[in-house]
Amino acid sequence: MNRFEFKKSERESFMTDATIIVDTKTGVNYLFVRSGYGAGLTPLLDADGKPIVSR
Repeated sequence: MNRFEFKKSERESFMTDATIIVDTKTGVNYLFVRSGYGAGLTPLLDADGKPIVSR
């Protein structure tokens, strides 16, 4: 089984896309954004600032 599952991906433009990734071990959801030569990864947080967890 793969540790990370790619849930949803959207292409914003030619060189920009965003993907929601779920850690199958912890259930934590992450947002990965790639734009040109840069990229970033951050946990998705709810209104209380706690990580969004899928189970």
